[in-house]
Amino acid sequence: MRSQDQDTAKERKTTSPSKTQRLHKLLAQSGIGSRREMEKYIEAGRVHVNDSPATLGQLIHEHDVIKIDGKTIHLFFDLKFPKILIYHKPEGEIVSVSDPQKRTTVFSKLPRIKNEKWISIGRLDINTSGLLMFTTSGDLANRLMHPKFEIEREYAVRIFGELTEEQMSKLKSGVKLEDGLAKFDEIRYQGGEGANRWYQVILMEGRNREVRRLFEHFNLPVSRLIRTRFGSVSLPSRVKRGMMLELEVKEVENILKWLDMPFSVVSRNESLIKVKARKKHAHPSPYAPKVKLDRKAILDKKIKKIGKKPVKRRIRSDSDIKKI
Repeated sequence: MRSQDQDTAKERKTTSPSKTQRLHKLLAQSGIGSRREMEKYIEAGRVHVNDSPATLGQLIHEHDVIKIDGKTIHLFFDLKFPKILIYHKPEGEIVSVSDPQKRTTVFSKLPRIKNEKWISIGRLDINTSGLLMFTTSGDLANRLMHPKFEIEREYAVRIFGELTEEQMSKLKSGVKLEDGLAKFDEIRYQGGEGANRWYQVILMEGRNREVRRLFEHFNLPVSRLIRTRFGSVSLPSRVKRGMMLELEVKEVENILKWLDMPFSVVSRNESLIKVKARKKHAHPSPYAPKVKLDRKAILDKKIKKIGKKPVKRRIRSDSDIKKI
């Protein structure tokens, strides 16, 4: 017969701080959503732990069974130093894990990773190309996507037609779309040929087809849309369409500092060891070759604090757009 002390000892072992984590935090780390969103899920009764309704602040063990809306969720307890992958998405690919129409998805192109998964940082529609970022950290993905952090997205846009000065002014002050007010924080004319005109635009959010809809408000269809920068990360010129590049530990560390996000020294050192091992067994294409100069450019960037006011950055010249 088990004694009360044995049961108490077992309970202490099961709920040891080193073996448990807050439910809403773990859900966010695993890329389900932001911490606040996960708290709302729990409050709404959508989350169950071992078939019982979850509670706010609940500690869970790695062997607990977590379900959201009746579907079992696989969580990652061992928080590792995050990986970041940049991908030059071509047109014709969708940002989805799977597609009922059997279209090509970007996730089918990504390298497999053990005990982790790639989380897309934002999305690009099927007809948009350019910089798409992935990470293994749900917290990092949510930080980069959340509107309150005002992360800049920069695009090269080709339209059929030309904006007037008045229209450009309205696009910067704000245009009412069906889902609310939208605007560009920067818009600059970059030239063009024939009836086509290129513009470089910057905005602070990533609503569905927002860039296209802003131009369509003035009956100017977008014929080409390329994302060239997301926050502090620009698309390296050496990373051609369909190619990808995993950032090195120092580059990821710079991004975490830029976002004021803490990181584990232990997990960082483990990642450094893995990076050294990876160099001995270099990944073949689709990883981009000879990217040292591009990586150096990322490392040399001055880290800025994220504030409510957007940081003014140089808009690329027309010659830069043509290289894309």
